[in-house]
Amino acid sequence: MTAFTVALVLVVAAAGLLRWRRPAWYWLAFGVTLAALRVLVRYRSVMDACGLTVPPARWRLSLARATNRPIPEPRPPRIRRLRPTRTGLVLRLKLRPGQDVFDIAAASDRLRHSFSMFGVTSREVRSGVVEVRMTGYDVLKRVQMPAETETRAMRVPVALREDGSVHYRDYRAIPHALTLGATESGKSVYQRNLVAGLAPLDVALVGIDCKQGVELFPLARRFSALADSPDTAAELLDALVARMADVYRLIRTQQRITVDVPDAEIAADIWDLPDELRPTPVVVLVDEVAELALYATKEEERRRDRIITALVRLAQLGRAAGIYLEICGQRFGSELGKGITMLRAQLTGRTAHRLNDETSANMAFGDIAPDAVLAAIQIPAELRGLAIAGDVSGGWHCIRAPHTSLRQAVNLCNRYADRTPDLPELAPFRPTTGTATEPVPSAKAAPAAA
Repeated sequence: MTAFTVALVLVVAAAGLLRWRRPAWYWLAFGVTLAALRVLVRYRSVMDACGLTVPPARWRLSLARATNRPIPEPRPPRIRRLRPTRTGLVLRLKLRPGQDVFDIAAASDRLRHSFSMFGVTSREVRSGVVEVRMTGYDVLKRVQMPAETETRAMRVPVALREDGSVHYRDYRAIPHALTLGATESGKSVYQRNLVAGLAPLDVALVGIDCKQGVELFPLARRFSALADSPDTAAELLDALVARMADVYRLIRTQQRITVDVPDAEIAADIWDLPDELRPTPVVVLVDEVAELALYATKEEERRRDRIITALVRLAQLGRAAGIYLEICGQRFGSELGKGITMLRAQLTGRTAHRLNDETSANMAFGDIAPDAVLAAIQIPAELRGLAIAGDVSGGWHCIRAPHTSLRQAVNLCNRYADRTPDLPELAPFRPTTGTATEPVPSAKAAPAAA
């Protein structure tokens, strides 16, 4: 008995230590079993307490009265499947007649407390079937991406959602996106994860970084074109518009709309073309869009109108030509001048890191998901990288990208430098990767030796 007691104390101590220092290990070792048992044992009583049961059918009541049996109890949704994951549990429920998906969503917080889980979210799989995802610990406190993720063309994993699932950036589903965030909010880390995910793919990366290239030029070996000033950006965007027109001419000549060709083979974008004819898709990353929209002189105003017009044309027409936009900035609203709201309307995906005011949050989500506005301005300053991601469908999630240092991103871009396509239209903007030979002067002169 003494040995058993000592072993039990050691197991409890180890579980407590793991839960404090390594919650993911604790969940896999102890938490998942305890949580599954807790859900199965408490399920009926919890559903009844949360108002998620329905009265028994009339024929069952009549049968109970006719046979002098006890009245049947209210029925909760039927459990179809209980699946453990590395971050929590996935519960698939079959709703009873008269129940609605909103009932489950409205009771999420009560389910979280009743089942002693960290978070509970729900979504409708199909009519009458709801998937409830429960997380056993704070997965966003220390982000650990799964070792294996789904990989498809133009679809890269960039962050982890609060329910433990992977947040993907799918360019074929959401061609253009807007990313907002205040200074030191984690916007640059999110952008690095995006570049790191795109680096191994057959895609051309084009960057516009008007901060003299301090964010994107270290990654230059994987970029087909880079611009570090508004003047260069205007010329680069004009070259992209010209490339878009050339791609459309190629699609038009290869549409195959003759009567002897089935309709399914008619080409309407680059993904309908044969592999040997398909142009390389292009992802354009704009680091700070406000630097492209601000002006102080008439000449700068003409340049600004030229840039915004080119961006709007790419946003409206670039998807079928395989040109996708990633617009980043601290603010993005009508105060940046004409054409900005037209551009924002074409940016389907929205991601907002910590913002300093409600107006900035309204710029991102006010027109698509008003519920996400309050969540975006409540992100604490110490949780850098935490963000709210949504799209024009109205749905939104809390996400956090894993920390990727600039050195890690540079090493990854250098590893896949051989995948950088050489596009003739963008050849004048191809960055040079030579090592600087002249030293950069320091801000302060070193003190003279005594």
